[in-house]
Amino acid sequence: MRQTLLTLLALSLCLGLLAASPAPPPPPRVVAIGDLHGDLAAAIAVFHMAGLTDAQGRWTGGAATLVQTGDITDRGADSREVIELLMRLEVEAQKAGGRVIALLGNHEVMNLQGDWRYVHPDEITRFGGAEARKAAFSAQGALGRWLLAHDGVAQVGATVFAHGGVSARFAPQGVAGLNASIRSALASKGPAAILGEEGPLWYRGYLLNDEALVCAELKTALSALGARRMVVGHTTQKSGRVAQRCGGALLGVDTGISAHYGGNKAAVELRGEDAAALYPSGKIDLPDPTPR
Repeated sequence: MRQTLLTLLALSLCLGLLAASPAPPPPPRVVAIGDLHGDLAAAIAVFHMAGLTDAQGRWTGGAATLVQTGDITDRGADSREVIELLMRLEVEAQKAGGRVIALLGNHEVMNLQGDWRYVHPDEITRFGGAEARKAAFSAQGALGRWLLAHDGVAQVGATVFAHGGVSARFAPQGVAGLNASIRSALASKGPAAILGEEGPLWYRGYLLNDEALVCAELKTALSALGARRMVVGHTTQKSGRVAQRCGGALLGVDTGISAHYGGNKAAVELRGEDAAALYPSGKIDLPDPTPR
C-alpha cells in the first residue's frame, strides 16, 4: 500500500511539472519565401540571399525556420529539382536544429490532379516522357507522396502562412481543420470547395480587393485563427517588392523570384513579431500590426 501511494505521488509530481512547463519558445528567426516555379537556380539564389543556405544550396541557417509558401512547380523546367532541394533541406535543417515548412500551392495540387496546363515542355522531356512524369507525381510516386504529406496552411507564433490566403469563409476551421479538409479533398473524400478560388491555395482577395474591405475581412480571419499576421504568395507583385497591407497584418511574398516572372529575389524575415523584407540590396523594415 505504501509503495502504491509513493508511486501515485511521484506520478502526480511528474504530471504537475509537465503542466507547469512553459510553451516552447518561437524559433529565433523565421524566413518566408514565395513562389519558385520550377527554377532551381533562382531557388538556391534566394535561399542563399536570405542566409539559409550556402551558394550550393546546403543548409547554413542553423535554428532558423524556412516557410516556403508553395508553387514550386510549373513555369520553369526544374520542378523535380526544386522539390528534391526542399526534400534535402528538410533533413539538413532538422539536423541543425532548424526547420523547413514547405506548403502546398495551387500548382502542386494541379500537378497532383493531372492538370498540366503550366508544365514546361522541357520538363516532360527531362522526365523521359509524360508517363514517367505522371508516375512521379502520382500518390505512389516519390514526388506525389512527398507533396501529399505536406500542409496547405501553417502557423508559427502569431503568423499564419498560406499560398493564396485564408479567407474569412474558411478561417473558422482553424489551421488543423483547414489542412484536414485539404487532405480530404485531395483524396476525393470531402468537399472540393477548399481547393477552389476562395480556398487557401487560390484566394487572391487580400491582395487584389479594395484595402478597406480587405482589412475588415483579414481582421475577422486572423481573429478566428488566433493570429496577428498573415503571409501569402500566389499573387505576383510586378514591382518585385514584398506587398504590405493593413498596417503590416498582411504581407505578400510572391515577388516573381523565378526567371519566368523576372527573377526578383526577396524574402520576409520575422524575428519575434518584427518583420523585415530581405533583398539583394539589403534589409528593409516592414510595419508590424498593433497588438490586439
